[in-house]
Amino acid sequence: MDLGIAGRKAIVCASSRGLGKACARALAEAGCEVVINGRDGKKLEAAAAELISLTGAKITAVAADVATPEGQKALLAACPTPDILINNNAGPPLRDFRELTRTQMIDGVIANMIVAVELIQKVIDPMGQRRFGRIVNITSGSVKAPIAGLDLSSGARAGLTAFLAGVARTVADKNVTINNILPGAFDTDRLRGTLSKTAEQKGKSVAQVAADRIGTIPARRFGDPAEFGAACAFLCSAQAGYITGQNLLIDGGTFNGAF
Repeated sequence: MDLGIAGRKAIVCASSRGLGKACARALAEAGCEVVINGRDGKKLEAAAAELISLTGAKITAVAADVATPEGQKALLAACPTPDILINNNAGPPLRDFRELTRTQMIDGVIANMIVAVELIQKVIDPMGQRRFGRIVNITSGSVKAPIAGLDLSSGARAGLTAFLAGVARTVADKNVTINNILPGAFDTDRLRGTLSKTAEQKGKSVAQVAADRIGTIPARRFGDPAEFGAACAFLCSAQAGYITGQNLLIDGGTFNGAF
C-alpha cells in the first residue's frame, strides 16, 4: 500500500533505538524526511547512518533532551513545519510507589505527559493551516492494564491520553489526527533491561524470566519493533485521516478484554 506520505516531514522523538527507531524507519521507508532524536550523540549518529543505509531517505539527527525547552527548540529548528510528530520518551524505571519522591513524580509527569503536550502546542496550528497533520503518541499498554511498579509511567501516560482525547476532536476537521499506540512487551533494550532486573530480584536466569513473561502473552512471543513501526506509519498515512482520538493496543492479546 502506498501510504501517501512521500515527501512529508516527520519528527520522531527518542528514536535512536527501540520503538522510536522502528517508527522512524517505517516513515523513512514510506518516503518521509525524518528528524530523529536522542540524548546519546554517538548512538544517534549510528542510528542515522543505519537508517540512511536501509532506506535512502533524508535523515537528520538532533541530539537533545526533549524534556527541556532547549531540546524542543533544537528539534523544531531542524524541522520547523513537521507534517508528522511522533511523541516518545523513556518512562521511569520500576519502583514501588512508596519510594517515589515529589521530584521524581514531577519529573515523570514532565517526561511522559507535559513534553508531548508542549510539542503538540507548537506544531498543531501550522498543521491545521496546511490541512494535513498526523500526531502519534507512544504510550504504554499499562495505560489500560496497570503494572505494579510502573505506576508513575502509567499515570502520566494515562493523563496524556485523557488530555488529548478532547484536543483531537477540535482539529479533526482540519485533517489533523491525534492517536496513541499502546505497546505491550516488545523486544527492545528497555524490555531486556527489565527482564535482567527481574531475574536478579527473583534469583532466576534471564531466559527463565523471559519464558515466564512470554507465557502470559497469547501470541507466545515478544513483539517485533518493525510491527510497531508499520502500525505507526499507517496511522500517519493519508488513508488514516478518519481515525483520530484512538488508542491502538499492540500487545499480542495480553489485555484480556473486548473493549
